Amino acid sequence: MKLSFYGADQCVTGSCHCLEVNGKRVLIDCGLQQGRDEVSNSEFPFAANTIDFVLVTHAHIDHSGRIPMLIKQGFQGRILTTSMTARLLEIMLLDSAHIQEQDAEWKNRKGERSGAPRTEPLYTVEDAERVSEFLDTCEYGELVHLCEGVDLEYVDAGHLLGSAFIAMDLTENGVKKSIVFSGDIGNINQPIIRDPVQITGADYVVMESTYGDRNHPESWGYTENLARIIDETMARGGNVVIPSFAVGRTQELLYFIREIKEQHLVKSVPDFPVYIDSPLAKAATSIFDSDLRGYMDHDAVWLVRKGTKMFRFPNLCLTESSEESKALNEDPTPKVIISASGMCDAGRIRHHLKHNLWRPECTILFVGYQGEGTLGRSLLEGAKSVKLFGEEIAVQAHLENFTGLSSHADRDHLIKWISGFQHPKRQQVCVVHGDLEVAPFFAQSLTGMGIPAHAPQYTEVYDLAANTMLERGYLPERKPKIVAGSKVTPAYERLVTVGNMLSESIRRSKGRDNKSLAKFAEQLRQLLEKWEM
Repeated sequence: MKLSFYGADQCVTGSCHCLEVNGKRVLIDCGLQQGRDEVSNSEFPFAANTIDFVLVTHAHIDHSGRIPMLIKQGFQGRILTTSMTARLLEIMLLDSAHIQEQDAEWKNRKGERSGAPRTEPLYTVEDAERVSEFLDTCEYGELVHLCEGVDLEYVDAGHLLGSAFIAMDLTENGVKKSIVFSGDIGNINQPIIRDPVQITGADYVVMESTYGDRNHPESWGYTENLARIIDETMARGGNVVIPSFAVGRTQELLYFIREIKEQHLVKSVPDFPVYIDSPLAKAATSIFDSDLRGYMDHDAVWLVRKGTKMFRFPNLCLTESSEESKALNEDPTPKVIISASGMCDAGRIRHHLKHNLWRPECTILFVGYQGEGTLGRSLLEGAKSVKLFGEEIAVQAHLENFTGLSSHADRDHLIKWISGFQHPKRQQVCVVHGDLEVAPFFAQSLTGMGIPAHAPQYTEVYDLAANTMLERGYLPERKPKIVAGSKVTPAYERLVTVGNMLSESIRRSKGRDNKSLAKFAEQLRQLLEKWEM
């Protein structure tokens, strides 16, 4: 009864864990690493034909994006997920395959001039289309007997339509253990989807820690603040450009903009145009428009019963072709442009940034997590210019960041969720899906609360029956991903992360006795003076 860690180990993306029970090998997620490269996306640390099952927590590419590659390399087993996740996977993996093919084509055109060897895409559209052949589906609360010694249940994670915690009961050689894989733990009070379900107990928990070092703002009026940003930008004659994940986040934005228009909150241009410039977002919105019974929260159910179209409103345009996309930047009319990718690393959003970043009247609004090494992170950390399509672009637009608009639970809610595991109590919590500094920090925080926890490293192997580590993993050498013009180094990014941790520590110190606070402040002052010398 072994658990191996093959992705999202002290980094945020690329989720992949392997469970071995009674001679069967079960992958929990098979995600694509995004942002800075640490290990090659093109290679697995195992043979694809040795995997018997893949369990998918949700459809986001950092949890599912290498499934077509697994099939391409010889996987012959079964894939299990919720029916809603299966619907989203169909469009998201096809979109990912198009990107893989386009990236390979671009590299090959460039390589021809230098004599470089040809680049093959990680997988093709044909590989992505084959995924449906291997898919089985289930619903929340359905008890599934996967194979000898493995029974499981998908539980609503409140992160994305169809997202789930996977709760498993394992039996091998008379030893019984329970384990929960969190996937991504949802934020609370989000529109459309329900809050994450509290699981009562498990022997082992593999949990994410994306926001393990900080909390979302306690109060944030998304509708009102989004209206303010749009109103101010329109009054200046600029565009609001929003890098957004095509599935989930884009639909949340449409939900808020519908409310803005219904309440007439934008005065400068009341009927402002909104463009969804992403074929994937267009397809996803069609799914969100369909029957979501079993996945929606009470408010959304009530709106549907009233006949409200939650993601539709006047002057909404959904573009399809690249020609339509290009035309947006030739049209001087102030507008809202929502486009992928959410971290600005690929897709049409980079064209929109090229045409709008240098314009002081425009606003770039970030509405999601920006991973290390991404263009989005670089912009938020103060880059004065960036290189896009070979051209140096000055950063003169207004930059806004909705830090609380997140589909991930923050630190306090992560702690609340794991603290609810009481029957049985946790023998070990494995903290994954956190930046290099964040995952160990969160694991240490849990240990300090009496919850045994550690942050696994890549290729670590754990014996669940004996509750011991069998093989130590390692942290792959981080390859710096320099965003042209930003001059952001890995060391600086690490410093920023530690600074965020310090800010969070200061926030939590509120209410402590004056003597302790004075000592803390004096120690920080001395440290700062030392480094300023």
